[in-house]
Amino acid sequence: MAEKGKVTGRPKSDNPRRNPITVRLTDEELSMLKKYAEKHSVTMTQVILGGIRKCCSE
Repeated sequence: MAEKGKVTGRPKSDNPRRNPITVRLTDEELSMLKKYAEKHSVTMTQVILGGIRKCCSE
């Protein structure tokens, strides 16, 4: 049991992600996403966020 006054769990983020979205992908698109993420040792979320950043920086 945690000591009184001690908080357990994840630390609070300075910029929390509070806006979930759902995306429908074909089997081929999902396979591409998974392969890219695995090859580059990142999560699928990181791949998608990187794509958003790249599109918006142009």
